[in-house]
Amino acid sequence: MSEYTDPNSSSLSDASADIARLIASELAPRVCAIDLEGEYPEGFLRQLGQLGGFAGVVAPAFGGNGKGIVDTIGVIAQVGESCLSTAFAVWCQTACARYLQLSDNTALKAELLPALVSGRQLGGTGLSNTLKSCCEIERPLLVATRVDGGYEISGTLPWVSNLGNDHVFVSACPVDGDGRLVFFVVRCDQAGFRLLDGAHFAALEGTRTLACQFRRVFIADGSVLAHPEQSAEYLARIQPGMILAQLGMGIGLVRDCIRLIDSAGRTHAHINCFEEDQVDSLHAALAAAAAEVDRLARRLDAGYAVDERAPTLLDILRVRLAGGELSLRAAQAALLHQGARGYLRTAGAQRRLREACFIAIVTPSLKHLRREIARREAAAERLAA
Repeated sequence: MSEYTDPNSSSLSDASADIARLIASELAPRVCAIDLEGEYPEGFLRQLGQLGGFAGVVAPAFGGNGKGIVDTIGVIAQVGESCLSTAFAVWCQTACARYLQLSDNTALKAELLPALVSGRQLGGTGLSNTLKSCCEIERPLLVATRVDGGYEISGTLPWVSNLGNDHVFVSACPVDGDGRLVFFVVRCDQAGFRLLDGAHFAALEGTRTLACQFRRVFIADGSVLAHPEQSAEYLARIQPGMILAQLGMGIGLVRDCIRLIDSAGRTHAHINCFEEDQVDSLHAALAAAAAEVDRLARRLDAGYAVDERAPTLLDILRVRLAGGELSLRAAQAALLHQGARGYLRTAGAQRRLREACFIAIVTPSLKHLRREIARREAAAERLAA
């Protein structure tokens, strides 16, 4: 992944030829239906799991291959070259699996991880409000009450992705009277929980993004990933990889944008040469970003037990910001190079621009990233003074 040589290549990390064939046969022909009709690519996701597409972030003891987040970013990027909706669903699935893998709840890991890895069980991540409320961007939308044998959860999350009636997802909220977080697994078919179909978006409609209503939903201690006394350390454990893996979406999207620019140049190079961004400049920017993503991912996978300095969350926030900005830049360039044909309703270029905007606003959004980077840099300067 650290060397980017061909915008038409899908060979990232350990992404296999079998996955490439699955994308070509089952995903690429459905991209317009996924984008314009909101078709959820459930069959593709389940087949991807059978091919090991979700296995990188899970240890072999629980059905994974242990190849790490480097492998997962590679798979997300490979899928994202064709369809960002599906790449985001892959990110959701692997984020859910990684939250479980990094918990201390061995029984729950043994129960759910093999099914999540294989695609027999699909799962999402409902931590957007958690991350934003921890940064005081918005108020917590769920609250937990400690009861005998577990917690009762009440409230509503407006948007959680990769869901269905037989899916699971991970969420977290403060405990009433304590203030610290509890992290837990939700089963979408359990009592008191409802999925609500509400908002419809300009892109990413195929991600099965739904509102989640909790009415005193009982979460047994056996479904808890981190109790309040464990939650600060657990969040610090999961957050860097959660954010870094999102770069797989950006890498895949930018690769395809470069391909679109190159394609337009075959007939319109005489006029497209006046556009500010060209294939070579975007190649260079992507190579730099991908190399940094690769470096940080390998450090995370090594568990910091290496000679090189460990990645900090600030390092990851910076590269995530750079990846989001590059996605917008490349997608706009692709549309401008393609011209009117790229602006057709089914054209890839206009879809890529809408998808790039999603990368810019999904948690953590670019403004969230800039705010958090500024806050952390200011704190570091105060310590150094």
